[in-house]
Amino acid sequence: MAASVWSGYLTFGLISMPVRLFSGARGNHVSFHMLHRDDHVRVKQQLVCPAEEKVLGRNDIVKGYEYSKGEYVIIEPDEIKQIEPKTAKAMEILEFVRAAEVDPVYFESSYYLMPEEAGRRPYALLAKVMAESGYFAVAKLTMHNREYTVILRPHQNGIMLHTMYYQDEVRQVEKFGDVAGDLREGELKVARQLIEALENKWEPAKYHDTFEENLKQLIQAHLEGKPVTPVEKPRKLAPPADLMAALRESLEQLPKKPPQRVTVAEPATTGGANATATAHKRVAKKTRRAA
Repeated sequence: MAASVWSGYLTFGLISMPVRLFSGARGNHVSFHMLHRDDHVRVKQQLVCPAEEKVLGRNDIVKGYEYSKGEYVIIEPDEIKQIEPKTAKAMEILEFVRAAEVDPVYFESSYYLMPEEAGRRPYALLAKVMAESGYFAVAKLTMHNREYTVILRPHQNGIMLHTMYYQDEVRQVEKFGDVAGDLREGELKVARQLIEALENKWEPAKYHDTFEENLKQLIQAHLEGKPVTPVEKPRKLAPPADLMAALRESLEQLPKKPPQRVTVAEPATTGGANATATAHKRVAKKTRRAA
């Protein structure tokens, strides 16, 4: 199992349980090194003091807050540890909110919240009750020199933790949502049909990063000395002049979905197959009597 990124206690009323956090997702991309174009040697990034023209080591670096132009307050690492809030080792659930009320724009990073052995029963209890009630938990957590507001939500019999952006970190875009509302009923009807035609089951495994795949093919082509095949560029699109015509044409171009198979349910009584078998027996008896 991967190393945990945080360990401590989750408190829920008077209940306390030891838990650990594990990263829930991370990017997986082709990475490149920075090379000198002339000799293809990797270049180094160094911390340099321009006043002394001297390369510095990590131990020579301190944190400084600029309170005035060129004037700094120096903060030592031990001083930061002294002011860590209690949420550095204890994560307290503050309240519960309806899942539907949480706007996904506030979600930042995802983590698996897993219990230690001593916390398995209260953890299971909390996960089950949240799943049945439709509530998310709101808590506070200090990690990586920052205090987060976090959301705990039930997921596959466990609990996921999401760090959240604060209100002042979520940007507001002027006139967002201020769009024309003169939509016709016919346009709405055809648009609904288009959505229903494109409806499918959510399966994350079928989605891929095509640019990442193209990068890998580009690298492989260089290794094998083959020419690079350029990707066909999409044609330039423009807003439709006739919205209804564009909707209908989009609907017509989609492949037709196969009709849904209708399964006829067996009778609810204990008849079913037994009743059929009994009928066959009766017919057999009549035949023997006739003989």
